[in-house]
Amino acid sequence: MQAKRIRAITFDLWDTIIDDDSDEPIRLIKGLRSKPDERHNLVLVAIRRKKNISSKVLAVGYKVANAAFVKCWKEHSITWTVRERLEVLLQGLECSLTSAEFDALASAQSQMEIDIPPKILPGAKEVISSLAQRFKLCIVSDTIITPGDKLRDLLEFHNLKQYFSGFCFSDEVGYAKPHHAMFESATKQLGVDFREMVHVGDRDHNDVKGAQAVGMKAILFTAKRNNDKDNTSANAICQSYADLPKIIKRLDS
Repeated sequence: MQAKRIRAITFDLWDTIIDDDSDEPIRLIKGLRSKPDERHNLVLVAIRRKKNISSKVLAVGYKVANAAFVKCWKEHSITWTVRERLEVLLQGLECSLTSAEFDALASAQSQMEIDIPPKILPGAKEVISSLAQRFKLCIVSDTIITPGDKLRDLLEFHNLKQYFSGFCFSDEVGYAKPHHAMFESATKQLGVDFREMVHVGDRDHNDVKGAQAVGMKAILFTAKRNNDKDNTSANAICQSYADLPKIIKRLDS
């Protein structure tokens, strides 16, 4: 079967476009708690309005709830929403909040990376804006804490949202990478065949294997995270945004 030319590029978000945890130094300068500590404190304050609980007990509850989340994510390719994660945590601690209290808690946790946005990786904006002139672009990203609607806001803050014609977030699709549903959502939104698409991401299992399983090409992006570079089936490895256009051109030739 004759290979098709590339018409669309999908991008992972965290550590591919957005520099994960680059907001932590900013929080430190501002005298704020780290994100995990602030999430812990938000829950602690909310629960203590209902019952007496120690920070240590809450930490154990968080550890159990997070372990369950990771197991579901890794083994079943499903990422619980912030609300679902809080529900599991509160049930384990035998505490219930009013609807208004729960909504406020979930909103505060969802908003943290919007209030103090993490940075984008060097060269991302220039290259993405250039690629958008020749290819359809789509985000394909798992959502761990910040939901998809807020991630759109984050892309808007960095003036990047305008370059993407599709958005596939795991909390909206119902599955996480490498599940085929994530990439199927992209091909439906873009109206492009899998064989005409290439995915760019930093994880071999999630990004490379997931994309290749449905017939896409895949580029392992190692500018921020290079854990998988020595053991990947990627069609190419990209070390910086400066290299990405020529790699795509080579795969398209």
